[in-house]
Amino acid sequence: MTDNIRALIFDCDGTLADTMPLHYIAWRDTLASHGFTFTETQFYSLGGQPTDKIIQLLSREQGIEVDVPVVAQQKELAFLESIDEVEPIQPIVDIALAHHGKYPMGVGSGGQREIVKRIIARLGLTDTFGCVVGSEDTELHKPHPDVFLEVAKRLGVPPEHCRVYEDADLGVEAARRAGMECFDVRTIHTPRRITA
Repeated sequence: MTDNIRALIFDCDGTLADTMPLHYIAWRDTLASHGFTFTETQFYSLGGQPTDKIIQLLSREQGIEVDVPVVAQQKELAFLESIDEVEPIQPIVDIALAHHGKYPMGVGSGGQREIVKRIIARLGLTDTFGCVVGSEDTELHKPHPDVFLEVAKRLGVPPEHCRVYEDADLGVEAARRAGMECFDVRTIHTPRRITA
């Protein structure tokens, strides 16, 4: 660990937890029932954005009007049906476990806080992190730095002394804008794709 790093911040989906394929299936099936198309490539490009924001974006792009909160809830419920299938991304979980009690650590996610907490519990990491910041905790979302800045604030560590672990372009950019060091999880973990 470099000398200037005093806190670690982890994204959840695709970073601590191998949830991205499960999220995509929930997205695909939920959106198809409302007449949307949503490719896996689109899905990965929007990693870090909250559910409601993605639905609003697709609604504008595809000219389909829906009740956004209702569809968002349908998608999250579809994901929760598969939560028992969630597996850890072990190298990143190992980093968190190795530094537990040595550094303040938190989670900053574009997901809903309670769902993120359920994923963390599924991984057996509930007591590992000092805080969990979700989509409802900031007004602006990745690539804006707000989620990571909020975690740093709650941990009581200046941004320049934080390292972020991230798996998506929007999250990597958010860490950069926050003035934090960033480790791109994709250098050691490639998510399984559902479609070829």
